[in-house]
Amino acid sequence: MDSQDLLVHLHRELVAFRACLDVDLEAPIEHCGDWTLRDLAEHLGGSNLWAAVAVRERRGDYVAPAAPRDHDGLLRWFDHASVTLLEALGGDPSAEAWTFHPPGTVGFWRRRRCLEALVHRWDAEHALGTAGILDPELASEGVAEVFDTIAPRQVVRGRTRPPECAVRLDATDTGSSWTYGPGAPVAKVSGTADHLLLMLWGRLPMTDEVLVWEGDRDAGLGVLTGPLTG
Repeated sequence: MDSQDLLVHLHRELVAFRACLDVDLEAPIEHCGDWTLRDLAEHLGGSNLWAAVAVRERRGDYVAPAAPRDHDGLLRWFDHASVTLLEALGGDPSAEAWTFHPPGTVGFWRRRRCLEALVHRWDAEHALGTAGILDPELASEGVAEVFDTIAPRQVVRGRTRPPECAVRLDATDTGSSWTYGPGAPVAKVSGTADHLLLMLWGRLPMTDEVLVWEGDRDAGLGVLTGPLTG
């Protein structure tokens, strides 16, 4: 996906997430441990500030200040974090930046922050019972990112082992496909791009009926269980 398109999507996802903060900040986030919507807002806003420093100061050791506890203060803090990130990412996408995975460019953060906001916007809306659709092309980009960036990082950090066999994922709405692991795929799972993305991020069970498995499903589940994300 084009880097400028990712920046546009990032702005839209942050706006959609921000709209959730006008409702119930104590709503539990189903797939994020014991977090509430307030905790999720602090996580997303703080990591946006962290990414802005990674771009502007080319370092990854920044620690964002705690978000205000009062509602209005939290909203102002989150808005500031969003504006700070978008301004930091507004320059040349090929410019150098600190990143935790290649490439070390501003464009890396456009993609990473956009996809982070996408998943957490879904989290927030899901908590409120209003989960909206995920853009198919953006969801496809998210699936690709899991395999080219997030999963390899999990392996490097020792959180999961390299896959011993391959599994193929087919997006039935975008026509995209991905193979993760060595050799010919021993299993294939098909579904819409958004369902595949939510599955990889643990928001949708891998055995959900909206997903269609072929081949050695048990082996495929073993590969994708990882954990590939986190």
